[in-house]
Amino acid sequence: MDNGVYCLILECIAPVAVCVGALGPRCFVLGWYLYIGSALGSGGLSRVSRHIRFYCKQYRKPKWHIDYLMEADCILLRRVVCAKTKSDLECLLAATIGGEGVPQFGCSDCSCPTHLFYRKEMPEIEVMAAFETIGLQPSAHTIPGGFRERGQPSSSPVAR
Repeated sequence: MDNGVYCLILECIAPVAVCVGALGPRCFVLGWYLYIGSALGSGGLSRVSRHIRFYCKQYRKPKWHIDYLMEADCILLRRVVCAKTKSDLECLLAATIGGEGVPQFGCSDCSCPTHLFYRKEMPEIEVMAAFETIGLQPSAHTIPGGFRERGQPSSSPVAR
């Protein structure tokens, strides 16, 4: 599998507090969240497939910050944008997207302030442009209806 960098585009359809592992509780408001990740290990971009599979089936306990967020019923994975690269561009992509974010989320292995950003409106065009700005050719993939095998999203305001 090719190596690369990716952005998960998630929609928060109801305000929710989520306990994000060692980060503790974080509050998420209505809108869109952009999670930036890298896929430079031996599995490459198959990491994106694992994120989607975890979101849909939650077949294991959460391990990464993004897993805890994707457990919440009111968080829907809507799109994935990814690009092939052998270069470590995760932090550059995060800096290029920038803006309001959730402090310390998804960046425990670097010095970035966050790898999870917030937008009020659907940010796919902005995300695609950020990939192109750093010289990558992005491809976007839709997660139909934010589908989950474990059931429809509920309006529960609190997730564990």
